[in-house]
Amino acid sequence: MRSIAGPDARRRYGFAALCSRRALGRLGLVGAVVAAIAACFAWAGGWPSRGRLDQTRIIDTFEAVNGVHPGFRRNHAKGVCLTGVFDSTGAAARYSKAEVFKSGHVPVFGRFALAGGLPMIPDGPSAVRSMALNFTLAGGEIWRTGMNDIPVFPVRDARAFEGQLLAMQPDPGTGKPDPGKMKDFLAAYPETARALAVIRTRPLSSGFADATYSSLNAFRLVDEAGRSTPVRWSMVPVDAFVPAAATAPDDKNYLFDSLLARVRRGPVQWHLVLVLAQPEDPTGDATVAWPASRERIDAGTLTVTGIESESAGNCRDVNFDPLVLPSGIAPSDDPLLSARSAAYALDFTRRAGEAKTPSAVQIEKGL
Repeated sequence: MRSIAGPDARRRYGFAALCSRRALGRLGLVGAVVAAIAACFAWAGGWPSRGRLDQTRIIDTFEAVNGVHPGFRRNHAKGVCLTGVFDSTGAAARYSKAEVFKSGHVPVFGRFALAGGLPMIPDGPSAVRSMALNFTLAGGEIWRTGMNDIPVFPVRDARAFEGQLLAMQPDPGTGKPDPGKMKDFLAAYPETARALAVIRTRPLSSGFADATYSSLNAFRLVDEAGRSTPVRWSMVPVDAFVPAAATAPDDKNYLFDSLLARVRRGPVQWHLVLVLAQPEDPTGDATVAWPASRERIDAGTLTVTGIESESAGNCRDVNFDPLVLPSGIAPSDDPLLSARSAAYALDFTRRAGEAKTPSAVQIEKGL
């Protein structure tokens, strides 16, 4: 058995105990929780070790590639807030003891956004769209999830994510990425080349309201007896799919404007569909899709009833950490989960101390 008597080992052992016993046990202290979760999951991913890739380096890379835009998220910078409700069918309750899956009604708020760190970027038909949600459950529990409208994630871990950011960084002379750097990156990460090929074939929807948003990362459902079932999930739209136009309109916010118009015509709905894994399905590699034949459960319906500009007191100042999970939903072995959690926490800390610039998408109240 390897000794843990050395000072570095003792520090890591003591930090692990802190994460498991103290930091995660005080979920009512919101400010402490943000710091504790970031530290614990950074420790779990090995990030505090000197010389290794950490959340600071990831966020610094975002800023180097996209510039610093005070008050905005370093990724998914352009967005709007949503409000709505989730009505559970109760169909998932046999797999998970989570309150959200019991038959009933749960208030929800969240955010629609475009991927990328440029808050004023014009909308485009191929832009990756996201949906982030906060479910406020009985007893004070919270479930947060961030989903994207792509079928797989382009990279498998944080190191590949950093490599992709750097490979896509525009050359100062041309304003475009260097094809040679991207070629070298894809050669070093063949799983990303395969994932990008899958992403390029996805049908592009006309807007936010008719897009499917997927968790991409795997999680685990845990029932009352402690049985665990690996799962991914998607929000599948009720609105009929309409193909995207080949070119973007002149309106630089046309995706957000069409979403607002659609919600003003009436509530927009999605089905929360849980996809249950088989033993051979990878849970630690988000670049690989699970077979379409896997069992699916309609866990309930999300109804979005309101859209508003980001501002103080709504979704603007919320960290949609994917590891804010209620009892009955647990992380998988996907390394991206701890990486996302730690990076989101640092991003939140930086923008919380910055002056706020008005969002690119301004919605007049009362209209």
